[in-house]
Amino acid sequence: MKMFRHLALVAVLSLSAAGVSAQDFEKGLAAAGSGDYETALKEWLPLAESGDPSAQFNIGLMYEAGQGVPQNDAEAVKWYRLAADQGEPSAQYNLGVMYEYGKGVPLSYVEALRLYHLAAQQDISDAQYNLGVMYNDGIGVEQNYAEAAKWYLLAANKGDGGAMFNLGVLYDTGSGVAKDRGEAIKWYRWAAGNMIAEAQINLGVIYSEDNGEFQNQTLAMMWLIVATQNGAELGPDYQKIVSAKLTAAEISKAQTMASECISSGYASCGD
Repeated sequence: MKMFRHLALVAVLSLSAAGVSAQDFEKGLAAAGSGDYETALKEWLPLAESGDPSAQFNIGLMYEAGQGVPQNDAEAVKWYRLAADQGEPSAQYNLGVMYEYGKGVPLSYVEALRLYHLAAQQDISDAQYNLGVMYNDGIGVEQNYAEAAKWYLLAANKGDGGAMFNLGVLYDTGSGVAKDRGEAIKWYRWAAGNMIAEAQINLGVIYSEDNGEFQNQTLAMMWLIVATQNGAELGPDYQKIVSAKLTAAEISKAQTMASECISSGYASCGD
């Protein structure tokens, strides 16, 4: 069962304080939105140098992505740090990513963990998710499934599909939480609706292999068809196993259900 990890930096252009600086910031925001990063830098740099954390964060984004400036991770780190030290949560998260992957700074899971905590406490869902993964896998901290579940739940409640899937895995395996197949199905179903193919596979496996109230071979086949259409490599293999348990009419029904599931945007999936 795969555990997801966010790799991308937060690519959000922040808002600034009120007044003249806000007008200049908005000019930069409009310029960046149209791809004119040279003008954006011209508007933001004076603000950043005077201590505006939103401008500092955005200049960090520009250096990290090489937009309007030469790509330079160390320079991105410099600007992220200035903003993070003033409590800018997205900058704290991005700086954490830089430390986790050793981009522009020496790799440090401990520092990444510290920064993710700061950002997570300000409701940055990606930071909450990454904390879940670090506690789940024991990266920079002692492995703690219960703590992982806590952070996954916060991110999942904000709509993070990967966190939903990982929470489903914890309930499925009884890691850090009481083993509960019904709860696992609930979270896999939410993740499946976010097009997480691994969650769709896991639903198929549960509905096929469960020996109790959740066994439903037709529903299992439906989710395996959906997962295969979403690129799950193991989908065809699992379909062969489940198809041996179904009649031709039941397979046809599962195919119809899968089409309805996808066309409904995962709202109607045999539930």
